[in-house]
Amino acid sequence: MRAAVLQTIGAKFAVENLVDPEPKTGEVLVKVAACGVCHSDLHVVHGSVGFPTPCVLGHEVSGVIEAIGPDTKGFRVGQAVVGTFIMPCGTCRHCANGHEELCETFFQFNRLSGHLYDGTSRLGRANGEVIAQYSMGGLAERCVAPVGGIHPLPEGIDLLDAAILGCSGFTAIGAVRTTGQLRVGETVAVIGCGGVGSSIIQMAVAFGASRIIAVDVSAEKLAAAVELGATDVVNSLDGDPADAVREITGGRGVDVVFEALGRPETIEKGVMMLDDMGRLVMVGLAARDQVARIPILHTVRRKIQILGSYGARAGSDMAALLEFTAKGVYNPSRVVTNRYALDDVNLAYDDLEAGRIVGRGIVVM
Repeated sequence: MRAAVLQTIGAKFAVENLVDPEPKTGEVLVKVAACGVCHSDLHVVHGSVGFPTPCVLGHEVSGVIEAIGPDTKGFRVGQAVVGTFIMPCGTCRHCANGHEELCETFFQFNRLSGHLYDGTSRLGRANGEVIAQYSMGGLAERCVAPVGGIHPLPEGIDLLDAAILGCSGFTAIGAVRTTGQLRVGETVAVIGCGGVGSSIIQMAVAFGASRIIAVDVSAEKLAAAVELGATDVVNSLDGDPADAVREITGGRGVDVVFEALGRPETIEKGVMMLDDMGRLVMVGLAARDQVARIPILHTVRRKIQILGSYGARAGSDMAALLEFTAKGVYNPSRVVTNRYALDDVNLAYDDLEAGRIVGRGIVVM
C-alpha cells in the first residue's frame, strides 16, 4: 500500500510503498477513504511533541472495513466506519472508570512508542524495518486500529468528510459536552476558529449557547465562523481581544472560553474574557515546555475554573456525535474546506502551517 512516511523529525513526508498491514485479535483493517489534516501532526513533525520515527501520522480516518482480526466481533467487511484518534483499551483503570480519553494503554503503547497494544506496529517496509503509527496511522491507503477506536458510520453521511469526526468533531464534543459541560443559555468565546474551533462553534450552537463570540486573527475564518453560528466576532489584530469580549458582553465576560490554539498568550487572554465563576477549557496542544501566566488573585477572587480537555470518550461521546451528525445537528462537510490527494500531502501540511486552510483539510485516498 502507499503511505506518507515521516522519516525524521523536521523532514517532509515521502509517499512510498509499505507492506499491507494485517489486523490481529481485537483489531480491524480499514481501507482508508480520507484522513484529516491536523495541527497535532505538525507538533510531531516539528518535534515539539515526542514521537518515534520513521512513522506514519494521521489520526482522523474514515473508510471501509476490509478485514477483521481473529476472534473479533461487532464489525463486518464492507462496513463504513470512522476512527477516533483515542483508541481506548477498555480495561485500564481510567477506561474502567469511564475516562477513556485518559486510557493509560493508549498513551503507553501508542503515544510513547508508536505501537498497538501487543507492543508492535502494524506498519513496516518490505526490508523488515518497522514504521511507527500515530494512532491508526491514517495517512495511508490502509490502516489497522483496535475496535475500541472504530465506529460504524450512519447512512447518509459523506464518507470522505466524515474523516474529521474522529478528531475535530470528537474533540469539540468532548470540550463542550464533557469537560465544559455547557448549559443552555450560557455565553461562549471560541479562541481559534480553524479545524477544531469550527467544530466547537457548531457544537456550542447544538448545546444551546445564547451567544458565541469567535476570536481569531483571520477575517476569512471569522466570516466562516458566522456562517457556522457565531453571533459575534473579534479580530485580535484590532486590539485587546479580552477587552473586546467584555465590551460585547456588557463588561461581564462570558461563561465559557474554549481555547483551541494551545498558545500561552491566548490562554492568558482567555482567563480575562471570563465572567465570575467562568470556565476556561484548554483544548489546543502545545510544546512540552510552553507555560502560561495565570493571574492568581483574579483567578481565585472570581472563582475561575481552568479545565484541560483532551479528545473525548470514544464510547458515549462518539455515539452522541454520530447521532448529532446523522440528524444534521453537526455537519462535518461545513468544516471541511480543503481536499488534497495523497501525493500532495506536503502541500496540505504547508497550507495548514501557513493558515491557508480555513476550516479542516482532508487527504483523500
